[in-house]
Amino acid sequence: MMDRIVTIVPEAGLHARPASKFVETANQFEAELQIAADGEEPVDARSMLGVTSVGAEHGDQVKLIADGEDAEAALDALEKVLTTPEDEYDE
Repeated sequence: MMDRIVTIVPEAGLHARPASKFVETANQFEAELQIAADGEEPVDARSMLGVTSVGAEHGDQVKLIADGEDAEAALDALEKVLTTPEDEYDE
């Protein structure tokens, strides 16, 4: 199991388009993936409802947790989503 602390860059926080991009990215990996706000219980990173319930805003830190063969690649990809300004997302 691996984890990583990431600071949210998109101005919208982890809501709407950034959350959708995050969930879409999480679904590309086999590893078990979770996300948690500071001091909160982790939620499934593949669940749009779970991800938006984290309530992470621009500048907040979240913990990404991955367990599985592609855990490191998944963490790298999810970190990239969270640290990329929303206007720079690939279409």
